[in-house]
Amino acid sequence: MIYCSYIMELQQRLCPSRFRFGVFQVFKERSTEMGDIKVRGKKEDEDEKAEVEIWNYVFGHVKIAVVKCAIELGIADAIDKHGSPMTLSQLTTTLKCQPSRLYRIMRFLVHYQIFKEEPITKDSIGFALAPLSRRLSRHGERSMAAMILLQSSPVTLAPWHSLTARVLDSGNSPFETAHGKDVWSYAEENPGHSKLIDEAMACDARVAVRAIIEGCPQVFDGIKSLVDVGGGNGTALSMLVKAFPWIHGIDFDLPRVVAVAPKVDGIEYVGGDMFECVPKADAAFFMWVLHDWGDEECIQILKKCREAIPQDKGKVIIVESVLEEDENDKLEFVGLMLDMVMMTHTNKGKERTLKEWTYVLGQAGFTRIDVKPIHAVQSVIEAYI
Repeated sequence: MIYCSYIMELQQRLCPSRFRFGVFQVFKERSTEMGDIKVRGKKEDEDEKAEVEIWNYVFGHVKIAVVKCAIELGIADAIDKHGSPMTLSQLTTTLKCQPSRLYRIMRFLVHYQIFKEEPITKDSIGFALAPLSRRLSRHGERSMAAMILLQSSPVTLAPWHSLTARVLDSGNSPFETAHGKDVWSYAEENPGHSKLIDEAMACDARVAVRAIIEGCPQVFDGIKSLVDVGGGNGTALSMLVKAFPWIHGIDFDLPRVVAVAPKVDGIEYVGGDMFECVPKADAAFFMWVLHDWGDEECIQILKKCREAIPQDKGKVIIVESVLEEDENDKLEFVGLMLDMVMMTHTNKGKERTLKEWTYVLGQAGFTRIDVKPIHAVQSVIEAYI
């Protein structure tokens, strides 16, 4: 102890600053080492995660292909109709499938928790519906089957191969590159694809409109007439007039679209062009329409709506994605994906931020907007003159 004290005293006299910070220096060096270890550990975790995640991109198309197969085979519908879990043998007989191949499909779908396995007897296992597979049934209330069939159709998939050229700003939109015409002209000449679009929009409407009715019914207070601009087959409007029976609905779309729309009491069907004129009503309603168009086209359409609604109390109701609005929104990634869809399948369409929505509405003559989030991909935007 005397020797150690002597050495410490000698060090202090010869190099007081080094002695003064010696303990701190050791602590600092050890802290730095610990920090380096944490950084290395984090990097190793990120690398390990990347090694796994990259395979989701290598074979990302497999999931959608297998899910599409499940919809086309009618697996969810068969189990739903059966009313209880089905064995592989029962499914094979009902769907008229090759047993070993159907088993491999079901093994894949169970792994991703799209279906689930449940014991039927002591010695047999059956396949049952899970929350995800209920949305694959063609007739379920929350079915997204039509949307999946549209997005996985050959017509819809082909344009993605030209996305790079689109980003490089060389030539037409990817859809035109793949099919020789824009999506609207193609749909007009191909009734099968047009029907697929209408059915996909209808299945989304059943989800989104229910969220509107449950989340912000006050949006429709005082509205006696409502024109659904680009209303398609009228699914959204029929739900609205049923929920709010005092509303007279006007389903406004291209003549070929409204001509085949199912007729519903309380709804008037009008064919026309929204770039030229919009039927008069207390309010104009849009759902997943304006994102198909660039700012100039949106402003033109909205100006026609402003002419169609009362100047004192009229408003426009827009049901669309609002990007970057809520960082806690679990469905924000869907808006970003939709933005890629717009880039690939339209000439100028895009998803918009609140700032971008404010701009197009302001340019069209609307002075006040109010945004209401709902339990859906979209938000409800009210715009007033």
